[in-house]
Amino acid sequence: MLECRGERAKVRHWLTLLSGLVESLFFTGIAFGWASLVFVLQADGYFAEHCVNATGKDHIVYTDCSGQDEQFSWVMTVASISNTIIRFPIGYIFDHCGTTVTRLLAISLYTSGTLFLTLSRADQSVLLYPTLSCLITSGSILYVTNAQVGNLFDAKRSTIITIYNGAYDSSAAVFLIIKLLHERGVSLHSSFLFLTLCSIIHLLRTFFLMPRGHIPYPLPESYTYGVNCPGQGRGRAEEERERREIKEEDTEKYEMNEKAVAEGSALPLQDKLLDKLQQEEVASFRSCVLSWLFMFHLLWVIVIQFCHCIFLATVNPMLNRLSNSDQVLVSQYTNAFAFVQLCGVLCAPLNGLIMDRHKSRPLAPGETRREADLCASSLAIFLTSFQCFLFCVCFSSPVLPLQYLTFILQVVSSSFFYGGHQAFISIAFPMCHFGKISGLVMSLSALTLLLQFPLLHLVQHQLHGDPLYVNIGMTLLSLLTCIHPIHIYLQCRKLANQRRAKQEVNNQGTTIY
Repeated sequence: MLECRGERAKVRHWLTLLSGLVESLFFTGIAFGWASLVFVLQADGYFAEHCVNATGKDHIVYTDCSGQDEQFSWVMTVASISNTIIRFPIGYIFDHCGTTVTRLLAISLYTSGTLFLTLSRADQSVLLYPTLSCLITSGSILYVTNAQVGNLFDAKRSTIITIYNGAYDSSAAVFLIIKLLHERGVSLHSSFLFLTLCSIIHLLRTFFLMPRGHIPYPLPESYTYGVNCPGQGRGRAEEERERREIKEEDTEKYEMNEKAVAEGSALPLQDKLLDKLQQEEVASFRSCVLSWLFMFHLLWVIVIQFCHCIFLATVNPMLNRLSNSDQVLVSQYTNAFAFVQLCGVLCAPLNGLIMDRHKSRPLAPGETRREADLCASSLAIFLTSFQCFLFCVCFSSPVLPLQYLTFILQVVSSSFFYGGHQAFISIAFPMCHFGKISGLVMSLSALTLLLQFPLLHLVQHQLHGDPLYVNIGMTLLSLLTCIHPIHIYLQCRKLANQRRAKQEVNNQGTTIY
């Protein structure tokens, strides 16, 4: 049995990190490989009743499956909305009940989703709605519980969060593997039965390599977790008690120093301890939600997520339309998209490295760790906004070969977006509100995702399947995301000016004494 101190504790940290990477890479984001799975479902006859005979030019009769495509688009849309709506209550459960309870809920949803498809048939196509909803929601929950693993590695915290996000995106390739196996005779039901049995892996990791409560940040030297570790039983009340004890100790040091200063036997309190005390004053959840930082981040998330969800819901109809329903070409581009998604794990860490680039230098006098992290995040947020704009431009272009570039930009933008979103929330707001704030952002974004239904109906019935005008509107809308990085930059300038003014006052006080 691994001990929980010294070098063996580091071994446990690395096992937690690597097992989480495997979990993220093969299970958490498989629902985003929907484009590959749709190809298999069409071959197996799901929603085939929506295909009708139609008469085209020269009175040629052909099979019109636009109704089938619309049903598959709605499955993805419903799943995306369900995932975002439920995120706030899940975040609340995570913050108040801890990691184990949250992960058990996620595993239950994951197992239900895989079982739904394992037991379904073509004449029960409606089961695809709960199937994808359960898979996409469970994956998001597992990813949120894994994001805290970055707290175990302070210097590379944001990098680890974004690596997990890249693995989350790359797991979409699992449905490509299922598609390739299906082409070689392996049934869809057998593949999903195997995924169902893999729930055992999630259970083992939950009880052996994850904490029952939360992984705090900054990480206390005495913190432990796992089986037979003293920290395994740490609940929320114990974590709060330890935080209060540390705060009382620092406050006592502060008061003793102030008394000494008054007697002329000591210098004013050093900035390091003062900053630590200020950081212990945890902002309330209400004040976080009402801050401009939250509002602009919410706008940023809503716009980018809306663009990506529209793309994922319409990529198959788009490929069918641009290829004139050539199924060989559609399969080729679908495979290409899945292979590009597999590379998400390679590009996502770049965002984390950008956010962690300042960790190698010491803090400026009076600068807090939060301020340094916040300022470093502005560049990553801006690059994500710029990538989203380029992605929308390419997606709006009705040129089939250009969609290869669209696939690349979508994967890179998605990798930067989801990892940057989680990393930014962990930086900008107290960790005790991480689950609630992350979930609230996603839940509020669900209100705008409801617009997908009228938009998809507009494209299908009013624009005759051509989404050009809708895509142009999304491209213009994506420019709004640039407000967020600009606000962060201005906020950092404001904090820097306040720090300089404070430093000047401290220097004057030191000179007097």
